Amino acid sequence: MNSSSTADDALLQLALAMRDTGYEFITVTPATHERVNSRPGNEWACDLKGVFGWSRPFRADVLPLAVWELMRQADVAVSHGEGWRSTVRLSSLDGQLFLHSAYPTTDADAVFFGPDTYRFAAALKHQFALGLPGIGRAVDIGCGAGPGAILTALAQPQAQVLAGDINDAALRFTRVNAALAGVANVEARHSNLLADVEGVFDLIVANPPYLVDATERAYRHGGGPLGAGLSLAIVDAAQERLARGGTLLLYTGAAIVDGQDAFRAAVEERLLPNVTWSYREADPDVFGEELLGGAYAHADRIAAVVLTLTRPV
Repeated sequence: MNSSSTADDALLQLALAMRDTGYEFITVTPATHERVNSRPGNEWACDLKGVFGWSRPFRADVLPLAVWELMRQADVAVSHGEGWRSTVRLSSLDGQLFLHSAYPTTDADAVFFGPDTYRFAAALKHQFALGLPGIGRAVDIGCGAGPGAILTALAQPQAQVLAGDINDAALRFTRVNAALAGVANVEARHSNLLADVEGVFDLIVANPPYLVDATERAYRHGGGPLGAGLSLAIVDAAQERLARGGTLLLYTGAAIVDGQDAFRAAVEERLLPNVTWSYREADPDVFGEELLGGAYAHADRIAAVVLTLTRPV
């Protein structure tokens, strides 16, 4: 994906143009996406949702001319048989639009957005509703397309919000999405966990990959025997860098084997003295297709979980 300033501006203008049309799209799981696209009549896009939501091939005349020209300027239209495909998608979340990678997300640097993103956003909104006093600095670890950082910036306009990722494509999407949302207090920065950002934080949020992925795609592979490696590394890093009274909100997945949650047990072993914490299942059963074999052949289920921990004042 072209990352020149001219292409970035065109990408922003494309997203703004799409917003002006009233475009909305809720992004589903890859499995649902595949099933819907395989239905007769869905081979080619016939409207904006087909192009930018369902990632179907399209012919240029299905688009308004201005949208087509912006796609060309942003370098996000690639040839496909007798037509084209968009290399980006646009998804709706909390009244905002977010650009991210097109379906299928097979590239090593793909930037994922889907049902986990919506559950992560719901966890953030719940935490904000409880109150987070004194948020001066916040960071989103593994920001992806930037929803965590941007929703934090919208809810905490007084805060300096960093968005860190090792994927340059993710950082580009985050910058454009922040501009699209009209937030000026988000800074996207290349960082492995918190290694390349300085200081302490009043709020750390993260929605990391938590599956075992055979090809180790960055957006999906969590590492470790059951995918919890990166999530545990975030717990360790966050506890070292939270300000007094600061909070970590981690949305991730936990493989349940023989009724036991090994991720929760590993978190308990890592907790520093006097830290207050909570742990809940946001969804008891996600990615059920992973149970067919491989790393999860003996798992009962994979749960989506929310961990919050707060450093004492």
